[in-house]
Amino acid sequence: GPKIGVINYINRLAAVMRSAGWTKPLYYNISQSPYYADAVAKANIDGVSFQWYPSGLVGGAALKDNFLPNVDKYTIPYDTIPEFRNKSKMVYEFDAADVLQSCMYPAMAKSFREAGFQWATQFAYDPMALGYANTEYQTHYLSLPYTPSKAISLLITSEVFHKMPRLKNYGNYPADSSFDVFRVSYKESLSEMNTDQKFYYSNTTQTKPVNAGKLMNIAGVGSSPVVHYLGSGAYFLDKLEDGVWRLEVMPDAVHIRDPFERASPKKEVTRGQWQTNDMQITLTDLGNSFSIKGLNDGNSYTATANADNFSIQPGTYLLVRNGKQTTTAKTAIGAIGLNEFVAPKPFNSDIFLQHIPLTETAAGKSFAINAQIVGVDTGRVTLQVNRLGGGQFRSIPMIKTTACNYSATVPVDLLAPGVLNYRIIIQQAANIVVYPGNYKGNPFAWDNYYDETWKTFVVGENTALELFNPATDKDIRTYSSSRPGAQATYIPGEKTGELILRMTVNELSNDHLFGFQYAFIKKLAGRMSDMASFNKLMIRARSAGTQPVKAKITLTDGNASSFSAYVTLNNDFRDIEVPLEQMVPDSSLLLPRPYPGFQPILFKGSGTVFTLAGIEKLQVTIGSDILPEDFNKPYNIEVQSVWLQKK
Repeated sequence: GPKIGVINYINRLAAVMRSAGWTKPLYYNISQSPYYADAVAKANIDGVSFQWYPSGLVGGAALKDNFLPNVDKYTIPYDTIPEFRNKSKMVYEFDAADVLQSCMYPAMAKSFREAGFQWATQFAYDPMALGYANTEYQTHYLSLPYTPSKAISLLITSEVFHKMPRLKNYGNYPADSSFDVFRVSYKESLSEMNTDQKFYYSNTTQTKPVNAGKLMNIAGVGSSPVVHYLGSGAYFLDKLEDGVWRLEVMPDAVHIRDPFERASPKKEVTRGQWQTNDMQITLTDLGNSFSIKGLNDGNSYTATANADNFSIQPGTYLLVRNGKQTTTAKTAIGAIGLNEFVAPKPFNSDIFLQHIPLTETAAGKSFAINAQIVGVDTGRVTLQVNRLGGGQFRSIPMIKTTACNYSATVPVDLLAPGVLNYRIIIQQAANIVVYPGNYKGNPFAWDNYYDETWKTFVVGENTALELFNPATDKDIRTYSSSRPGAQATYIPGEKTGELILRMTVNELSNDHLFGFQYAFIKKLAGRMSDMASFNKLMIRARSAGTQPVKAKITLTDGNASSFSAYVTLNNDFRDIEVPLEQMVPDSSLLLPRPYPGFQPILFKGSGTVFTLAGIEKLQVTIGSDILPEDFNKPYNIEVQSVWLQKK
């Protein structure tokens, strides 16, 4: 309807609220209908509200590549509206949906303050009773017991929002990854705050406190120069007086399934595991020897740290320096009682294993096989390996490296070109479980017929490295599905089991870009030692139309620097070679599309020299060089494969 109707409508709402006695500021959402933005700004309100979902919503699976570029800036397109300039600004909901990494929130807070926001509210926290399954709203996942790293990250984020001045610019990513006393890192999945009195970190960090002698508060996950911890839950250290600290330790949080897939109360996605872990605290104020006493109900644990090493289980504790004669008179830290402790008991105690096999690995080079295992206390874990057609399994003990991670190294003599088969056997008392498949029972029994194994291809020196195969790689991100006639479908190839990605569009309206993006990080893990020897990017593709089409192929690294080259697609499939030396700096699409839609869709990193080290994403698009008179024509491309090749 007409804009004056919107102004009158909002004014009526505001008048009713104020007539009922409301005296605090009134806000109205300005970001969901940009056409009416000037009408909203002219209404009788005190401020305007926004939201931010920089990684989209409801992706159906965890997003594992770098999304810090998506939160580099919060762009507001309404600065030309005179009435807008006098309005206060708030963000009523934000989250990095489908992202389990713990580096996003502080970067978002920095961008909010840079854009001038005075209020920002995260959406949404998981109730403790539902956190094991993430059934609250599965595209979001935030919980101190179940996502401890993200929870510590949000603690840091509040500090960012309150400390950072409004409208100050800290540069562009990745230069703005360190700002004031804060740091974020995609590669370390880390948020960090480091001041004289507070040292917070969401994951293991090598950063030293700026002044360890003055620290009053420590909160973390993993290890740091002041706390070494083998568990995976959060912990908090708060100084009560000289030589006296309160320690709180949460249960281990072990992610055993993708929390962003379809949710069910029957499906556990994170195990809250109660167990004893080793801890070491290196603080001058406590010294090398201090007493440890349990505080929470039912916690009778007492011990003395020897050379600052000790074992600890979930709960709250009083730490007192050796020789300290008095203890604190405090009964609380802020609103939290010294003995207050709440943490969920495990939803399940069954043995469960999570392992993602390498797609392929290089011949002649040993590699580690890692697995997350829960439900095992004093049991034995064994890796059994053989080569396809190579006879008996070889047994290799798996060593416990952290609270729930087990690791074994496959020896070089098994890594000749071919296929590696393996399985993991878990034995605890009389119980035996075999993975993959979660089969219970003795795998060596005469009547055991389960023969399922994981497989990793062992490739030779000159083997190409596949980046994209439509037959196996379905989790692509397309742009833009909202255009007329836009479709992404899979059609059969010439050979059995072969698929081709076909993308069609009736016209290239708006920003004149169309294509797809694929994050291939999981394909690289076993071939990192080969990366420097590849010198050609290959694509097998065609245009199904009668006229040749220029397509742009882009590679993006973990620092969000992108490099591109053009290829010409004809109406027949052929292998097209792109020498890597021809890749030039370029921008890439931010996908899934950030919301609101007026946020940037393209990002250009700071890298100027292309290298294969750290590449993570592939993008194929058309439209960049199409003339305006050809925008309203239909286009389609078909991609069969993309790979890296050596001379």
